[in-house]
Amino acid sequence: MPVEPAGSVWEFPPVAVAGASDVVAGGADLAPGTVLAAYRAGLFPMPDHRGSVLWWSPVDRGVIEVAGYRPSRTVRRARSKFEIRVNTAFDQVIRACADPRRPGSWIDRDIIASYTELHRLGWVHSVEAWDGDELAGGLYGVAIGGLFAGESMFHHKTDGSKAAVAGLIELLDDEYAADRVLDIQWVTDHLATLGAVSIPREAYVRRVAQAVTLPLPKAFS
Repeated sequence: MPVEPAGSVWEFPPVAVAGASDVVAGGADLAPGTVLAAYRAGLFPMPDHRGSVLWWSPVDRGVIEVAGYRPSRTVRRARSKFEIRVNTAFDQVIRACADPRRPGSWIDRDIIASYTELHRLGWVHSVEAWDGDELAGGLYGVAIGGLFAGESMFHHKTDGSKAAVAGLIELLDDEYAADRVLDIQWVTDHLATLGAVSIPREAYVRRVAQAVTLPLPKAFS
């Protein structure tokens, strides 16, 4: 089971103060207690171009609905190519996601250090797609009860990240699936092909408040 860290010395404002902005606050720190408090409130950290920590809660929040998920033929084909594993190569996954050669790369050393510590405490997990002994793709995210907040994904082989997302949905699809929240931050064209949809920020925050009270999926407990 995850180890609860010391509480945060910071207090986040309600997400409603952001109005039409996706950014709710700036500053604070990336201590484990601070990061977990943010996710429980519907926020996540992402540095700006100067490296300052901003706390985001998109007006239109991207999610994938786990209950009743129907993968497309393309997703089913991708999933069939790879074996899905959990937490067997976390360091490789987060560093692949942080590769500075990737367009829009934002995962810096402070983010890596913070989420690696949260992984050690049992809150952050990697879901990996393997082709034999080769890591083909994967993702990592924060699991708090029934919330899985996906942070980033990568692929070394075609369909590797797609298979990891499909594998994650399988891991979340249990008796609590209807109330679980799979957060993907924003809907991109790529994530839309995997079934991602947008919901209003207020609805997301309400759902998270319920989701975090649920048991963890077996794969992450």
